[in-house]
Amino acid sequence: MKKSTLLFIVLISSFSFAQRYKTISGNLKNLKGISEYNITFDYSHIEVHGYASEEMYLNEKMDKRKNEEGKAEEFKKEWFESRTSKYQPAFISYFNNRFSNGEIILLENNETKYTMNISTVWIYPGYFMEPSKISVIISVFETNNPNKVLTKVMFEKVIGIEKEHFNNNLSSRVTNAYEKLAKNLSIQLKRFL
Repeated sequence: MKKSTLLFIVLISSFSFAQRYKTISGNLKNLKGISEYNITFDYSHIEVHGYASEEMYLNEKMDKRKNEEGKAEEFKKEWFESRTSKYQPAFISYFNNRFSNGEIILLENNETKYTMNISTVWIYPGYFMEPSKISVIISVFETNNPNKVLTKVMFEKVIGIEKEHFNNNLSSRVTNAYEKLAKNLSIQLKRFL
């Protein structure tokens, strides 16, 4: 009996830790009753773990591929294109699927009353056997009055959902982190539905 109680406490603690976020301003409770958001993404303040800048990260990774024809530019191109082709669609789809009855929906390029902005501020790309991690600031504000912020929260070092034990594809690892972010955010918002 004591072992099962201890196991239950450990599981609850780790579940709670996985959902942790820090409030910067406002409150997630301010979002109660909002069913639609225009969704935007921002990468202009991104830091890459272990590098002074995103540019230094890209230069190092490209330099490692310079002897393979076209591989360096291909890496850089995929680094940026994956944002719109993989990370963003994965986040939106995963989030919307968590609200299968349409209680909340994220829409791109939509003139809804409120906008949710996902600003990625830090990334750990991960490696062959290590999942990616991201830190993001999520802001919700009135679409026509961006200064009217309902809430701004930070989810730190969100670890990507591991779909396979070995993942040598950078964009897949990072996509998994955006899906985990969508899961964590949806769990928090469901508390106010």
